[in-house]
Amino acid sequence: MDLSRAQWRKASKSNSNGGACVEAASLCGIVAVRDSKNPDGPKLAFPPATWGAFTSQIKTSRTA
Repeated sequence: MDLSRAQWRKASKSNSNGGACVEAASLCGIVAVRDSKNPDGPKLAFPPATWGAFTSQIKTSRTA
C-alpha cells in the first residue's frame, strides 16, 4: 500500500502525553495509523468503520 501521499495528523491531546503519540491518515478508503516517533516504521491499516468503532470505544471508556 502506497502511503507516500498520506496527510498524517495527531490527536489534539497528543502533546500532553509525553510523546507517546499515534498519527492517523485517511487514504484510498482506509485509515492508516503509525507511531509519530517512528514515521518510517510499520503502519497499520483499518477499514474506516473498524477505526471508528475503536476510537468510539476509547472515548466511551474514558468517560465511564
